[in-house]
Amino acid sequence: MNCLSINKYCLLIIIFLSLQVSAEQISDFKSDGCSHFPDGTLQHKNLWCDCCIAHDLAYWQGGSQLQKKAADQALRICVVNKTGNQLLADAMYYGVTIGGLPIYPIWYRWGFGWSYGRGFKSLSVSEKIQVRIKLQAYKNADADKHCEFEYPLINEIKQSIDTLLLK
Repeated sequence: MNCLSINKYCLLIIIFLSLQVSAEQISDFKSDGCSHFPDGTLQHKNLWCDCCIAHDLAYWQGGSQLQKKAADQALRICVVNKTGNQLLADAMYYGVTIGGLPIYPIWYRWGFGWSYGRGFKSLSVSEKIQVRIKLQAYKNADADKHCEFEYPLINEIKQSIDTLLLK
């Protein structure tokens, strides 16, 4: 090898390492179930919550416009399978289709695990690796309890009812 080819390799390695260092990092996965929507009925408070968690996983990692459409369709199918209620499933589908666009600076937008402004962008190989690592950490941290949320409004209503009954 001559000096010039060694310098090319060194330059490539430096560029590769600088890209890895400056590459954006995805945040830890978090979900509140069905954001701004009930997770189930009064009788079954988490009836379709797992549908929303799966949907949030897709939204957290983001990706292309086709991937968003597939995630929204999967939510609709999951909810109708859980409930048999097409109207409910359609309402949720249209809500996320419009309300979850990456243009909105909200925490439940498409690609919310990344910094705002990513838009519709397929994940690179290194980003897919990050996602796998974060998902494994999520699964290792009692992911089976993902629909056990505190519901402040429900707790407040229960306390109000208890207070009224005690009077």
